[in-house]
Amino acid sequence: MTDIEKTENSDAAENTTYNYCALPLAAYACLPEESKGRLYEESDSSSRTPFQRDRDRIIHASAFRRLKYKTQVFVYHEGDHFRTRLSHTLEVAQITRSIARALMVNEDLAEGVALAHDLGHTPFAHIGEHFVQECMKDFDGFEHNDQSLRVITKLERTYPGWPGLNMTWEMLEGVVKHNGPVIIKDGEKMPTTLKDIQTQTDLRLDTYASMEAQVAAISDDIAYNNHDVEDGLRAGMFALKDLEELALMGPLIERVKRDWPGITDHYIVHETIREMIGAMVNDVLAETQKRLDILKPKNVEDIRMANQQMVAFSPAMYTMVEELRAFLMKRMYRHYTVNRIWTKVERIIPELFNAFMKQYKLLPDHWQIRVEEAGGLIDNVAQARIVCDYIAGMTDRYAIREHERLFDLYRDMH
Repeated sequence: MTDIEKTENSDAAENTTYNYCALPLAAYACLPEESKGRLYEESDSSSRTPFQRDRDRIIHASAFRRLKYKTQVFVYHEGDHFRTRLSHTLEVAQITRSIARALMVNEDLAEGVALAHDLGHTPFAHIGEHFVQECMKDFDGFEHNDQSLRVITKLERTYPGWPGLNMTWEMLEGVVKHNGPVIIKDGEKMPTTLKDIQTQTDLRLDTYASMEAQVAAISDDIAYNNHDVEDGLRAGMFALKDLEELALMGPLIERVKRDWPGITDHYIVHETIREMIGAMVNDVLAETQKRLDILKPKNVEDIRMANQQMVAFSPAMYTMVEELRAFLMKRMYRHYTVNRIWTKVERIIPELFNAFMKQYKLLPDHWQIRVEEAGGLIDNVAQARIVCDYIAGMTDRYAIREHERLFDLYRDMH
């Protein structure tokens, strides 16, 4: 197909009736009955809207389940109470639903984008991503947002009629553009999966995404900033007194102590995180409404053609959030315990990649078939992409065990 078109020739579709949305939607919201359709034609559901089906397919995807054992900041074995990529994703989805409802946009689509946004993350978080990028630098590169698109359009194989999950155009747009238009600069290559999908449908890369996708993007920022603070405190990387120096957190901590005199630090942390999430959400709602009042959008197309993201922090809040990010970068993301993980991942991922590139028969049988189907026996780029897919989809613990199976001389040899 050269473009996505809404299914029109199915008897099931003609007889479908929807309770499209439980709540009234704003004029600028994405309406399921106006979806641009899917990459591959299929009948509509008699009980769920297209965006509900998108969301449900993500929840049932194997890539979604694997997020349970993928690192957010701390590797899974470092403690049961630290965030994983899955718990982070669920927290993003919760904040997304709250903001989407307040702005009267489509909760199902917004939640779907939130649930899908991290499906392409490698094991070992951004450390793992760095080394996958290093391995792929001579093979058309790697980018986790593009890998998320790849997961939902190619790698999930549960439907006999097509590869991937056959998402709606609006869901694909949200995954690709939730952080803003995709600008390909002179001399740069378009990410490999996006380039392929663009031959099937035009995602209008130079425009902004829907309000729903923008809500998911800002909710990601809110979730990780707040919950990384909580995990950093739990890990002892910094203390409450350090946070009191920050413009955003200092007044909140002071207010919690004033409102709840005598409570322990345990409760101060939880109350402060709740207050900070609320402050960020309220700021986003106020700033977004201010931008909507100026734009006066009459439909979703007005959102796409706007000259800026509509869902955003106010300038004052953005400045404070940037200060918090800088603090976390210095005190948490570059902490020596995280740096020690770096030295291990520096061996695990490149050694796995090089071994599979040297001899693809080391891959599990069904991955060997993928290499052969992709022409990897005569095309190193095709083989590298399949090897990359295999490694990027691993959980932390699976990557560690796979490395042990290949390089520990005594493992499984009895």
